[in-house]
Amino acid sequence: MDFELPIYPENQAAMKKYMQSQFEFNGVKAPDRHLIERELWQSVKQLPPAEIMQFIETLYARPTREYQYVAIEMALRSVRWWDSIDAWRKVFGEYIRLHPEQFDWVAQHFIGAENFWLRRIAITLQLSFYEKTNVAFLEEAILADIDTDEFFIQKAIGWALRNYSKENPEWVMTFVEEHELTIFAQREALKKIKQNKMFHRKHTKSSTHDN
Repeated sequence: MDFELPIYPENQAAMKKYMQSQFEFNGVKAPDRHLIERELWQSVKQLPPAEIMQFIETLYARPTREYQYVAIEMALRSVRWWDSIDAWRKVFGEYIRLHPEQFDWVAQHFIGAENFWLRRIAITLQLSFYEKTNVAFLEEAILADIDTDEFFIQKAIGWALRNYSKENPEWVMTFVEEHELTIFAQREALKKIKQNKMFHRKHTKSSTHDN
């Protein structure tokens, strides 16, 4: 799919300076870009998910910063297929891993969203971040949905806590003790911790018998 943003030389230097010369720009200001994005979406929204993903990847690989903004906006608008939601989570998670200064900008699109699939992304956004996990955001995202009956939300809560327990099991155990999680989410959250305890106990007994 052919797509080109206009170039406004009179804006390029100021926009580059504002971003501390980290990026090159076409010079398209946000209001103009948003209009272009809305028009572009009309051409993109009927494409199969795989083609949209390819288009987004192509946009993001371009050298000027506005294309990356457009790519993110297309991705945000495309998060509507429940069976591919975790693939989108990977896209956004990888983006903020590379650009941590934009964590808040990305995260605010998901936390507190009316659509529970978007809130699922908020909960699982930091999978595999480990020591770089924004714990305050993780806690906020979980607590916002802790009483939600939706299976996929409860699964996300357990998944996120289980994954973070690899980095900080004490925090996860304390969180579980202090909050009323569903039985399912609690079981998922503590699974890795219990496995490690069982392994340690078995290993300790084995060492004792060897002696």
